[in-house]
Amino acid sequence: MALRGIRGATCLTADDADQMCEAIVELIDRMLVRNGITSDALVSALFTSTPDLVSAFPASGARAFGLVDVPLICAQEIDVAGALPRTVRILFHAEIDAPRAEIQHVYLRGAEVLRPDVAS
Repeated sequence: MALRGIRGATCLTADDADQMCEAIVELIDRMLVRNGITSDALVSALFTSTPDLVSAFPASGARAFGLVDVPLICAQEIDVAGALPRTVRILFHAEIDAPRAEIQHVYLRGAEVLRPDVAS
């Protein structure tokens, strides 16, 4: 079993706590399903959000999903001019048998432009 990083990102249409929760729940579900793992494989998670998202912590969506025993931390993205607005990113650290090249990173709701080379 190896420790692997699984990336994901999603965009919101507004700075809204309910939308944040909904988008994070959707993203986490897709990240787990596409990689064939359950939340038991997760070691920890890092969430970042762009400075224009202040209505809720992304980790609150993860708790709503059911990640109650996984260490989570939130941080703010660097405020780079021209960056994609209203974006939340996730980095999962997971114990997974898949080789690094087989990890499925997930980009939703317009975030596909961040990594068109790996977005599916």
